[in-house]
Amino acid sequence: MYDSSKLGENIKRLRRERSLTQAELAERVHITAQNISKWERGLCLPDVDKLCILARVLNVGMDALLSVS
Repeated sequence: MYDSSKLGENIKRLRRERSLTQAELAERVHITAQNISKWERGLCLPDVDKLCILARVLNVGMDALLSVS
């Protein structure tokens, strides 16, 4: 099973590197800021379609989002 906390850390790090707030990222992904917060805290995982949008918005490959290193 995948570690949701690591994915959350990656989302948070990439979002901050791009100087985006949770609300700004949420708007670009067409979800709520609460969803971004839950993802970043590892409380739940985004759907595959949202992962694709996140990767595009953050300008990274899926491997950068899912990386555990």
